[in-house]
Amino acid sequence: MNQDEFNRMVDAAERTRTVAFPALMRKVYTWMALALAITGITAYGVATSPNLLAMIFGSKMVFFGLIIAELALVIILSARLSKLSLTTATMLFILYSVINGATMASIFVVYTMSSIAKTFFICAATFGVMAVYGYTTKRDLSSMGKLLFMALIGLIIATVVNLFVKSTGFDLIVSYIGVLIFVGLTAWDTQKIKIMLADAEYMDEGAQKIALIGALSLYLDFVNMFLYLLRIFGSRD
Repeated sequence: MNQDEFNRMVDAAERTRTVAFPALMRKVYTWMALALAITGITAYGVATSPNLLAMIFGSKMVFFGLIIAELALVIILSARLSKLSLTTATMLFILYSVINGATMASIFVVYTMSSIAKTFFICAATFGVMAVYGYTTKRDLSSMGKLLFMALIGLIIATVVNLFVKSTGFDLIVSYIGVLIFVGLTAWDTQKIKIMLADAEYMDEGAQKIALIGALSLYLDFVNMFLYLLRIFGSRD
């Protein structure tokens, strides 16, 4: 799709925007905000419980079991969304938020509260700017999305390699690249969600499930951006 075709598609979507569209976009950000709150509360709760910390991080089986559960939930939500009821999909999203919070509890042990708070506000501001850009831009970001996806695969490979190399300098480079990738993905996902929801005429279950998977995408962008920023700006306890 060239730029002119994309502009015509966006203009048509703007003209024919339905009454349901604003409510669906609000649902995207409401679900995302609730998921972030659940993750944060869970992470802090686990971090302040020595027994839970020991159970999760003292056993490789439990920790990697939670990681596998997270991956499985994302795959189920992404691949089988059309076959799931809205209630089931919502519960799986909540469960994912809780498990992710449990595995992120270590940040409250490793980093100071002040640096976590500072990084969160930096991340929120950056995320907000890129979400507004993705929502308002007339530029087609689909080609950028493809490049970012390939870069994300490279980032995952580099992260795995550094688990064995254990280079502090390389880890910092990977962190900066990770921030750039998820900054770009925030804008791309926002535009993609806007286009998908622009044609929704009603607040039916199908449209709300699209909003839910959109919330999951933005949630993942925010969490990953936050974690990479924390590795750059975080002060260790």
